[in-house]
Amino acid sequence: MRVVIDTNVLVAALRSRHGASFQLLQRLGSGPFQPVVSSPLCLEYEDVLHRPGLVPGYAREDIEDFLDYVLAESIECQVHFLWRPFLPDAKDDLVLEAAVAGGASFIITFNLKDFKGIGALGIQAVTPGNFFTNIIPL
Repeated sequence: MRVVIDTNVLVAALRSRHGASFQLLQRLGSGPFQPVVSSPLCLEYEDVLHRPGLVPGYAREDIEDFLDYVLAESIECQVHFLWRPFLPDAKDDLVLEAAVAGGASFIITFNLKDFKGIGALGIQAVTPGNFFTNIIPL
């Protein structure tokens, strides 16, 4: 099963080792799900995670190593068709475009309200906790 992990989930995983976001990243490469990324989404990950003070306690090199790990465990897809504007925020559109291009069933995010209407494209937005509770039990 393919999924797209929203940037806010990566931030949450780095900020706390407790919770479903961290569990999600612990299971990369060994779970029944495969993350999908696109080049624009990779750039978004990098931009957000390098913002000063967002993930305290991590040096720039630590974040680069973390991103290398996430990307090594992901499938890269090429976005050939832009769905913009589909969602109110263009940053969310790039997450949706990766999901569509990569054949993902789920977008894992904390911002469910930002992804209203994506069911029409055969994709469901779920929180990390909901993903483990209802889709892939821990």
